[in-house]
Amino acid sequence: MTIGSIAWFARHEWRLSWRDWRLVVGGQSRTRTVMLTLGGLGLMVFLHFLASVLLRADMLTGQAPDQRMLVTISATYLLSWSLMLSQAMESVTRAFYVRGDMELILSSPVASWRLFAVRIGAMTVTVALMALAIAAPFINMLAWRGGAAWLAAYPATLALAMIAVSLAILFTVGLFRLIGPKRTRIVAQIVAALIGAIFVISIQFAAILSSGSMDRMAFLESETVLRHAPRPDSLLWGPAYAMMGEIGPLLILGAVAVLSLGATIAVFAPRFGQIILSAASIGAGHGVMDRPGTGPLPAFRNHGPAQALRRKEWALIRRDPWLVSQTLVQVLYLLPAAYLLWSKFDTGLSAATLLVPVLITAAGQFAGGLAWVAISSEDAPELIRTAPVSAFLVLRAKVEAVMSSTVIAFSPFIAALFVLSPRAGCIAMAGIAISGAAATAIQYWYRLQAHRGRIRRRQTASKFTTYAEAMSSIGCATTAAFLAADVWAPTLAPLVFTLTVILLAWFLSPRTATSGG
Repeated sequence: MTIGSIAWFARHEWRLSWRDWRLVVGGQSRTRTVMLTLGGLGLMVFLHFLASVLLRADMLTGQAPDQRMLVTISATYLLSWSLMLSQAMESVTRAFYVRGDMELILSSPVASWRLFAVRIGAMTVTVALMALAIAAPFINMLAWRGGAAWLAAYPATLALAMIAVSLAILFTVGLFRLIGPKRTRIVAQIVAALIGAIFVISIQFAAILSSGSMDRMAFLESETVLRHAPRPDSLLWGPAYAMMGEIGPLLILGAVAVLSLGATIAVFAPRFGQIILSAASIGAGHGVMDRPGTGPLPAFRNHGPAQALRRKEWALIRRDPWLVSQTLVQVLYLLPAAYLLWSKFDTGLSAATLLVPVLITAAGQFAGGLAWVAISSEDAPELIRTAPVSAFLVLRAKVEAVMSSTVIAFSPFIAALFVLSPRAGCIAMAGIAISGAAATAIQYWYRLQAHRGRIRRRQTASKFTTYAEAMSSIGCATTAAFLAADVWAPTLAPLVFTLTVILLAWFLSPRTATSGG
């Protein structure tokens, strides 16, 4: 294998990815690896069972596609593709701004465009795998019970990922040229958040306006949608037919994807180095004291160590572009719930009961994002460790900053719930506190270390941490939903599930596994 060739770079990227994956999944503990493997297998079995329950009967019997089936499949792949495009834009932006090994690569005597071509391909594979992590059980059940033609959804998903990555690169580079590297970082993150949320939110609003509920599937299968949908022989259903295994539409979709990604690599891979250097230079410049006419620096205020630490964490939270986009996503996803709350104000308890789990789930994810910034993304860990304050005081300041920000963000919704139903408001407030605390604890247990071996992962959260946060938030939300509806019998199951997720996350955390081994 020739050094510096595309195959050589691909092997290098694979080794780095495999090392990172083993570090996240297994670490140094064999027990942890076995537990995660068994947990992953159990989760896949459960997802396949869930898919068989949720899928419609006409999809599982191999019947000819009608207009209702085409609408459902098209809405599903449009939702998946919007999330792919959002993830691709985030990956491209991170590749431009996270320096990592860029200086070493750009100064080495090899053609750097080959590495960038490999990394564009790696982005495509990553985006496709993240989509298939959810879609694979449904595809497998469709193929098992509805015919092997449904397996065409795998290459169709890869084709959609290729198109998403191509558009993400084109848009991000266009932003570089239009508004410059400094503004592109935050604008690209915000646009990625909007793209990932706008399709789901639009359908939810349409469902609320048409039926008064947030049931998306009922809206998609309604007579209103079917009456305005294209005929089954329309070209607009091409991707849906490709998903179902029609050879012609699948070949056309694949050809469009290959041509778009190939053209993107040929045009933009040689320019990645210049873009990365431009992004790396946005922090260069003169400080405040070097600029004439700026006036005297503000005097230091003696607020005490705890207050100083809290102010520091709030300042970091406000400045983080990743967090801005994630916060925007949470706010956008709450808009349909807020509209439903406003439109159902006279119904009182029913609307409040519906909104309790929505708010708790969103609060858990929101607090998890804040905790990652405060705990895992510390830019000056050595400075903090050498400061004349205890480690407990530092941790307390970070937790207080996270929890207070979460409470401030969700207090308007809690206040509205209290007006509708004091009981639902109390349950939502307790659930938000527990969900936020659980997400913060998980982030603390899986906090990243700022050493060179993991520098490429410093700005990204562990996938296991993300799943643990999501499961704990869903468990808290389900428990609170039963309590808000005054249904006590089924409450024990989601409560035990939530506690199991939290305890399992603690047991499998790297420091617990290391100390126990």
